[in-house]
Amino acid sequence: MNKQVDEPQKVTIPQFVAEYIEESRLKGWDLLASMCFVLTAKNKKTTKWFYLGENKNIFALAWIFGYEVEEEKRYRVRVKGICGNHETLNCEKHSNEWLFSSSEENRTYKTKFTRKELEEAGFGWVFDCEGIKIEEVEE
Repeated sequence: MNKQVDEPQKVTIPQFVAEYIEESRLKGWDLLASMCFVLTAKNKKTTKWFYLGENKNIFALAWIFGYEVEEEKRYRVRVKGICGNHETLNCEKHSNEWLFSSSEENRTYKTKFTRKELEEAGFGWVFDCEGIKIEEVEE
C-alpha cells in the first residue's frame, strides 16, 4: 500500500527575517539560540516581527523546512510640483549616484526601489515628507 507523504510547504517570510536566519547560521547557532538571541538582532524590525502573532512558529518552520522570501514592495519617488522630466528619483546603476530625472527606467538608471534601498541611501525621509509622492509600483 502506497501512502502519500505530504511534504511540509515552505513558509514565506520577509527579507529581513531571512537575513537574520542566514546570519544566525553563519554564527553556528541552532534554532533555539537563534530564537533566544532575536532580541539582539541588528534590525529591530526582526525582533518586532518575531513577537507578532504566530511568527515564532513561522520562524521555526522556516528554519527547519526552508522558506521563500516575501516579494518586497517597490516604490517610485516623485517630487510634487516639479515638471515631468525632472520629478523622479533615479539611481545611476554603475556609479550608484542619485539624481532627479525621468520616470523611465533604462539600462543606465533605476527608478523603482525597495524601502530598504531608499533607507540605506539616506532617502528614508521620503516616506514622511509632504512634498514627496510615493507610488507603489510593480517590478
